[in-house]
Amino acid sequence: MIELNSLLTTKRKFEKAKLIKVFSFIAALLVLFSFMAIFLFIIIKGLPKLSLNFIFGKNTARIPTISAPIFNTLTIIFFTLLIAVPIGVFTAITLTEYLKRGNKFVEIVKIATETLSGIPSIIYALFGMVFFVKFLGWGYSLKAGICTLSIMILPTIIRSTEDSIKSVPDILREASYGLGAGKLRTVSKVIIPAASKGILASVILSIGRIVGESAAVLFTAGSSLNAGPNFLNSQGATLAVSMYLLIERGGTIEYAYTAALVLLFCVVIINIFSTYIGKRFGEKYDQNI
Repeated sequence: MIELNSLLTTKRKFEKAKLIKVFSFIAALLVLFSFMAIFLFIIIKGLPKLSLNFIFGKNTARIPTISAPIFNTLTIIFFTLLIAVPIGVFTAITLTEYLKRGNKFVEIVKIATETLSGIPSIIYALFGMVFFVKFLGWGYSLKAGICTLSIMILPTIIRSTEDSIKSVPDILREASYGLGAGKLRTVSKVIIPAASKGILASVILSIGRIVGESAAVLFTAGSSLNAGPNFLNSQGATLAVSMYLLIERGGTIEYAYTAALVLLFCVVIINIFSTYIGKRFGEKYDQNI
C-alpha cells in the first residue's frame, strides 16, 4: 500500500512537471510570436519609404529625413550613460560593499530607488522641464534631456548592479582578502568583473528605455527635426519623438513607420554589440580565474 501511494505521488509530480514544461514552452512561443509579428509588421510598413536620403539627407518641408534625430538619439544615449552608469554603479557598490546591512541610510536609498523606479515617465518629463529648462534656464536642449533621462534610468542601473554584486560568492571576497588585497582592489579586480554581466544587462535595459522615451525628451530636448548649431545647447528630437512629429506635422505615417524601422534596427545592433562585449568580459574573467 505504501509503495502504491509512493508511485501515485511520483506520477503526480511527473505530470505536474510535464504540465509546467508545456506551459513554459507555450509562453516562450507566444513571446517569440509577438516579437516576430511586431518585427515583420514594422519591416513591411517601413521598407517602402526607406532610402539613403531619408536616413542621411537634409530635412525639408516636402521630404522629411531623420539624420538629425539619429544623431540626437546617439548623442543622448552616449552622454546619458556617461552620467548615469558611473553614479549608479558606484552607488550600488557603496550600498553593498561599504555600508553594513541594515544601515538606515541604505534603507532610505533603497526606498528612494524603488520609488523612482515606479514614477511614470511624464513626471520625469515635467520635473525636467520645470527644473532644467525653466529654473536653470537651459531652455529646450539636448543637455536638459540628457540630465532628465540620467535621473530616469538611475534606479534600473542601481538595482540591477546591486543584485549582481550580491550574487557574487563570498568565497571570492574571502580569497582576495586572504591573498592580502584591500577593499578597493577586491572591489575593482574581483567583484566588478564578476558582476559585469549584470551591470551590462542594466546598461542594455537603460538603452532600451532611452531610445523608447518620448515624453521626457519632448518636454526637455524639444521637437526640432533639424540639427542645432550649438550641439548640447540646441534642441532636437530623437527617433522616438520624430515618429510622432512626422505624423503630427505632415500626416506622413509612412515615414513614421520607416523611422520606427530604423529605430528598431538601431536597438538590435546596440543589443548585439553590448552582448558581444559582455561575453568578452565574461570570457576574460573566466580565464583569469
